[in-house]
Amino acid sequence: MNLFAPLPPDTRRLLDDIHALIDTTFPLPGRFRASLPSDVAELSRLLTSGRGERGLSYMGRPQFLSAYLRFFLPWNLYRLCRLLPGLDINLAAQDRITDLGCGPLTLAAALWISRPELRLLPLEFQCIDRSGPALDAGKKFFSALAGENCPWKIHTIKGELGAITLKPAALVCAVNVFNEMHGDISRWNTGSLKHNATKAAAVLTGHTVRAGQASILLVEPGFPRCGEFISLLRTGLLERGHEPLAPCPHDKRCPFPGGKSTGGKNRWCHFSWETGDAPSALHRLSRAAGIPKERAVLSFLYTRERTEHTVLPPGLRVISDAFPLPGNRFGRYCCSDKGLVLLAGEKNSIVHSVCGSLIQADYRFDGTDPKSNALLALKT
Repeated sequence: MNLFAPLPPDTRRLLDDIHALIDTTFPLPGRFRASLPSDVAELSRLLTSGRGERGLSYMGRPQFLSAYLRFFLPWNLYRLCRLLPGLDINLAAQDRITDLGCGPLTLAAALWISRPELRLLPLEFQCIDRSGPALDAGKKFFSALAGENCPWKIHTIKGELGAITLKPAALVCAVNVFNEMHGDISRWNTGSLKHNATKAAAVLTGHTVRAGQASILLVEPGFPRCGEFISLLRTGLLERGHEPLAPCPHDKRCPFPGGKSTGGKNRWCHFSWETGDAPSALHRLSRAAGIPKERAVLSFLYTRERTEHTVLPPGLRVISDAFPLPGNRFGRYCCSDKGLVLLAGEKNSIVHSVCGSLIQADYRFDGTDPKSNALLALKT
């Protein structure tokens, strides 16, 4: 299945209305409205380069909670709404979903917006976060979004991930969680990262039902360190009986482990696309804050407990932008069960094989690319 398809009209309409919904649900005092762009910029700094100054209670500060709700929440919703429709998420009535590090119920809201077929199902959500203000804001926001007659039961739980006993779930999710937990580990300390990935795999699988159809969804920023962590976590989940359904088109060794050089370059599994269909109000705030976002980037992994009937679709998963090659050709890097692949062909054909596509036909292998050491696949 191809990933990151353009937003359908209903999803885009709901996302376009998010800013008005947030303004109505969380009225912004005048003193905060004027400073909103600078508050967004400062919170962005605290979440990245200044994370050591942030502290655990940053979401309890009104200006930062407001900045998060108006900037980071809508951008996270947009990214998830481009991702979730392309995943084979099978949920039935009375299924339970656990969202670890849920923030203001971002995942639940994204599922409601982007998967309309789930809106009539009675589902139960266990939403865990260490920030009480984020959970309170999330309950208020989701109630305004879904309305009084929503059949979903949302349970919010304040606490740390390793200190909570939860009911087993059909789907366990962690969105932008492990970057928060392990972002301070040195880029050279792969041993600690691998240790934490092994522990995370045990925690995630420990929260799933044992019915052969339990799924796990991980989404992280598209940074090299996040790609490396997800690759390590993928190995840990495979060892615990969970096989990747997306983006990987195979369950063999990851060709993009991160932290290692391939052909002289550090490559990691991540996906990006242009954000022209994101809400215009969100783009205006981004520019005002000095954080324009012409492209969205993420790394992710979606797995399911292995069964005898699971068959992964063979093919090449496109994971890069198109770039020129000698001989008036263009190329994109791909993931496959044979390892790293360079898909090459005429410009028009390669440009239309967008990032996230699963190429299952119309190509043939033809040796190795001497520059990247990748297998060369020629688009026919």
